[in-house]
Amino acid sequence: MSAPHSDLAAPRVVAVSRDDEHRFSKPPVDEIVLVEGWGVEGDAHAGTTVQHRSRVARDPSQPNLRQVHLLHAELFDEVAEAGHSVAPGQMGENVTTRGIDLLGLATGTELHLGDEAVVRVTGLRNPCQQINDFDPGLLKAVLGRNDDGVVERKGGVMSVVVRGGVVRAGDRVRIVAPAGEPAPLQPV
Repeated sequence: MSAPHSDLAAPRVVAVSRDDEHRFSKPPVDEIVLVEGWGVEGDAHAGTTVQHRSRVARDPSQPNLRQVHLLHAELFDEVAEAGHSVAPGQMGENVTTRGIDLLGLATGTELHLGDEAVVRVTGLRNPCQQINDFDPGLLKAVLGRNDDGVVERKGGVMSVVVRGGVVRAGDRVRIVAPAGEPAPLQPV
């Protein structure tokens, strides 16, 4: 006989964060509003074209594939074993999840956040030096190589908003795989 399904094991949002200025960390808030084709209302990284400073410097007309940053809270548990203390929003994510293998999703996976909002995963966040500026040595914990020598990027995933809505801590997350052959996530 199997154990009853636990609500705590269901994929869910554990925190939401936003910041209207370009800073590494984003303060947690009670709720965020996702706007279709734009991103998080009131967040410095929202927009139809790139908003990350390094990408704007290269080509400000690029489409913004990084409207919403999602990070798995399981990473906090992992880096704690290496002596790093990280809380929701501190790595710049907008949505912190638990119970989802974000890094194992296929490109184009849709995540239904709560009752309304839907984001489409565009790729992996490419961890950068700012992570070490936040906490020296943390970059090594989120960017490394697996046993086969392949680079592993553990800094979460980036997405675009395909349907707007309010997202709050505690919201359930429903995962919808894309049609066709799954394409592994690449850095965006």
